[in-house]
Amino acid sequence: MIETLAPAIPSTGLGGDDSAQDDNPSIIDVTINERVFGIRAADIDTQRNSASMLISKMYAWRGYSGNHQIGNDPNRITLTASDRGQVFGTLSLGLDSDIGLLADQVFADYIDTQRGTGKVCEIIKLAVDPAIKSKAVLASLFHVALIYARDLNHCSHIFIEVNPRHRRFYEAMLGFQTVCESRPNPRVQAPAVLLSAATAFGTEQVAKWGGMQDKAVGERSLFPWFFSQREEAGIINRLRALG
Repeated sequence: MIETLAPAIPSTGLGGDDSAQDDNPSIIDVTINERVFGIRAADIDTQRNSASMLISKMYAWRGYSGNHQIGNDPNRITLTASDRGQVFGTLSLGLDSDIGLLADQVFADYIDTQRGTGKVCEIIKLAVDPAIKSKAVLASLFHVALIYARDLNHCSHIFIEVNPRHRRFYEAMLGFQTVCESRPNPRVQAPAVLLSAATAFGTEQVAKWGGMQDKAVGERSLFPWFFSQREEAGIINRLRALG
């Protein structure tokens, strides 16, 4: 279950030390109002723990139960947005495998249908400190996740489980479509709907809006805050070089 929309609360002040960040360089640095934050793959324990603390804090504040610890799972890629060692945004990309996706617990019938047409993945464990009021943070995390899904793992569709009251946000801001109405989700003891988006749709939106930001008059989605096609190509080359 994923939650991002919440009233502002004090900043969590979470994160590892700067030396841990230096051992794991940014995939890309983003400058917003003279503040620079880095998007990283959380592949060391310090960063995974920081991301877990942020998720647990945000989910507990929302009243959701469950285990939100991020482990060292080869089928999951955890991304963080951080500044000077403070993690204030995170999401994980779950890749399909022999054990399936987390969303299979509730929505296996719908996901199996999509498996027949291509490789699938899911966005899970998304949390952004609402004290960080920047569309660029969420857009950057989703764009790098799109690159991992589409270019490095050849996925055709991305699933996401959300609380029914938040699905309009994901539909309007990121182009997800509802593929199954509300069902009980025992992992968080709350209802969930299943949404899906084709990676090809993300490609089209990046080509149309990526890097436009304030120039995209009348466009309300997050896609103008995605990276430009040139920046995207640089990220793809960097990730492939890193292996």
